Amino acid sequence: MLNKYCLLIESCVWGFLVTLIISPFIISFIKREKVGQVILNYVEEHRYKVGTPTMGGIIFLISISLVSFICFTGSSKLAKMTIFIFLAFGLVGFLDDFIKFKFNRNLGLKAYQKIIFQLLISVAIGFYVYKNELVGGILVVPFSKNTIDMGFWIIPLVAVIYLATTNSVNLTDGLDGLATSTTFSYMIVFVALMLVLFQTIFIGFDEVQMSEIFNILIVCTVTIGAMLSFLVFNCFPAKIFMGDTGSLSIGSLVASVAVFSRLDLYIPIIGIMFVSSAVSVILQVAYYKLTKKRIFLMAPLHHHFQIKGVHEVRITTIYTLITAFIGAVVIIINILI
Repeated sequence: MLNKYCLLIESCVWGFLVTLIISPFIISFIKREKVGQVILNYVEEHRYKVGTPTMGGIIFLISISLVSFICFTGSSKLAKMTIFIFLAFGLVGFLDDFIKFKFNRNLGLKAYQKIIFQLLISVAIGFYVYKNELVGGILVVPFSKNTIDMGFWIIPLVAVIYLATTNSVNLTDGLDGLATSTTFSYMIVFVALMLVLFQTIFIGFDEVQMSEIFNILIVCTVTIGAMLSFLVFNCFPAKIFMGDTGSLSIGSLVASVAVFSRLDLYIPIIGIMFVSSAVSVILQVAYYKLTKKRIFLMAPLHHHFQIKGVHEVRITTIYTLITAFIGAVVIIINILI
């Protein structure tokens, strides 16, 4: 078991190093091609960010995929599918970013086009999960040792999980380093949760199932290393933005590692700050349609705080710490039960 822990640490280190090494070359290429961020007219606080290189998600699409495949050991079907899904959502994000760059506008793919692409991928994943004997319709009930079998209903549930998670992470990607640091914190918590559950929920798994779970852990640790390294370039003031290429792909990773380990229901708990971004937008739009008034100065929630005068760095730090705190509570409860 000690060797496996060492492999997790090693995969994290390699995720960090590969991302750190390739980032300057990709940033240089993006600058040379003049792929800069276009800012919405009404976001006055971000005027100075116009022209900052974007589509930085390409960096960790390469590093996470490459390092993960090198580090996989034993049975790794679910982990490999996680990477394929990661690349699929990354491609949707890339198309969105490319259109923004090509036509020099903040809006890329039309909303319905983006949703159609995401929905097709998400439903396909739902069927894959349902038919896969390693996952099936089984869900772990949070804060218990119990599971429930969703049967066929796992298909729409998984589709909703992917749509909600990818778009929530996408909405959180609105400040320098915000989505990156929040995901970094989320993944650390998720690794800790899975290691705790090795002693309870996963203890009855056979060798193949344990190998599959372990390789999902490797994806998480590689992502932790890659996110930490990307923060070197993405923290305030950002030298590059991840763009939809990054936020949609990272959102799919957040969903996949939970879905394939049957921990779907932990996503809105550990990912509470992703949820806050999505819910604030939903509430803002619904309330405005009903009353022509706004709840927040601007949605998602982080923009409300920014307009109130809270600095980007403080908001990012708070999001990261809240994720870590909620995660710590989740871990402690699971250890005690």
